[in-house]
Amino acid sequence: MVTWALTTGMRRGELLDLEWKHIDWKTDVIDVSQTLVQALKGEIIVKEPKTKNTQRKVSIPGSVLEELREYYASRVKERDKLKDAWNGKDREGREWNFIFSHVDGTPFHHKRPYLWFRQFIKKNGMRYIRFHDLRHTSATLLINQGVHAKIISERLGHGNITTTMNIYGHSLRSADQAAAEKFDFLFSSRKEKQEKKTLG
Repeated sequence: MVTWALTTGMRRGELLDLEWKHIDWKTDVIDVSQTLVQALKGEIIVKEPKTKNTQRKVSIPGSVLEELREYYASRVKERDKLKDAWNGKDREGREWNFIFSHVDGTPFHHKRPYLWFRQFIKKNGMRYIRFHDLRHTSATLLINQGVHAKIISERLGHGNITTTMNIYGHSLRSADQAAAEKFDFLFSSRKEKQEKKTLG
């Protein structure tokens, strides 16, 4: 789940909502098309996202897809062992097949990733960040790689590019400054040549 948060920029809730049917193995694309709601009495409700922008398709790297294939194979084995103990169904008997869930198929509580990640960071002596900050890290990495803000906005499911600019404006400006400095070698080398001519 951490790998997915970093490589897709998906929200915690979106990751918990994903089912295996949402992966297109041929095109390496995830279909972000549903949201999971946990009612007060523990009832799980799966429905469509509130906005069209939240509903989107996100490409994933081939290397991550390979890792996912291995993960899928292990989940299938776990399910086969459980047999009738598999509990990936709602009260009406409709079957779920969440990618990230308990071993018996029941979905994680929405706080589970946050609590696990906090323990993981503490155990490994890493600087504390929230699970949600993996989404920000994903966006910042793309910015530093020169990916256009419009593409980043679409991957994150923002309503418009202005939201992306407001949140990541500082990182975008820093990346722009770094890009500008790439031209230094052109003009510094030209200046050096002129100085050599003058001295020459």
